[in-house]
Amino acid sequence: MARARESDKPAVLVTGGAGYIGSHACKALAAAGHVPVTFDNITTGWRDAVKFGPLEEGDLLDRARLDEVFDRHRPVAVMHFAALSLVGEAVREPGRYWRTNLAGSLNLVEAAVSAGCMNFVFSSTCATYGDQDGVVLDESSPQLPMNAYGRSKRAIEEMLDDFRAAHGLNTVVFRYFNVAGADPDGEIGEFHRPETHLIPLMLDAIDGGRPALTIFGTDYPTPDGTCIRDYVHVSDLADAHVKGVSWLLDGRGGRVFNLGTGSGFSVREVVAASGVVTNRAVPVEYGGRRPGDAARLVSGSTRASAELGWKPGRSTLGRMISDAWRWHRNGRYEA
Repeated sequence: MARARESDKPAVLVTGGAGYIGSHACKALAAAGHVPVTFDNITTGWRDAVKFGPLEEGDLLDRARLDEVFDRHRPVAVMHFAALSLVGEAVREPGRYWRTNLAGSLNLVEAAVSAGCMNFVFSSTCATYGDQDGVVLDESSPQLPMNAYGRSKRAIEEMLDDFRAAHGLNTVVFRYFNVAGADPDGEIGEFHRPETHLIPLMLDAIDGGRPALTIFGTDYPTPDGTCIRDYVHVSDLADAHVKGVSWLLDGRGGRVFNLGTGSGFSVREVVAASGVVTNRAVPVEYGGRRPGDAARLVSGSTRASAELGWKPGRSTLGRMISDAWRWHRNGRYEA
């Protein structure tokens, strides 16, 4: 017999809840009256980031462990963030990405359906669109992923469609663009080992934690030769996921939403903005292009605005860098 939960608040299972985006989603869920139950193997996440609900340590490839967690907490919905997500690694080790991302997601979806948890929010990616220069990407744009990361995410989206058709699984899929910033209250933030994301790497270089920021590729077909990305504040992203849960609990589903601002910034523009925010020079060095990197990825997110009522209110470049800088100087987790 399932053990009764200690809280009358509805639980939401958050895979990858000890990670950067997942922990911010947990905070937003708790503020919205849910109990966020983090399911994480703590290989890239942080125990210190699990502050807003219980931690259930486990791996998505362990179906028995998943069944146990579903039975204990009886969640009303799942938020699925857990995945491998490094582009360069995905190019070098595609098998690892297919095994972890796709097989792990299949275990999770089957466990959810078996437990009668039929509301599923999936953290997908703009990487499913691939490199489509000069195009603002909306939900109807062709999906042309360039590496095993993007392809495995696209395959999970297709798998969810099959489970919706066969079992009535209600789904919301978010394809989001580059995530930046940190919790405005400073409780949680971005901290990876190794770090691969532009803004924390840049702030680390500004603060003397590394000799310089390496800009990979200066010959892309963009105005200044560096890659252009659409940046969205992590707190805005978390808010969208909570709205996605509410959408599902209201009896809707089967929808894909892009999450971005519709504006792109080049690497050099981000570097310049960081110098303004921190009032410090950014030491820079240059390297060649990384395999699998698209030249320009910019979102069309009008559907999320019209249907979910989502607005990326904190997603100005200055605010994202300012919040990230505050976390960089005053936060961080114990390694």
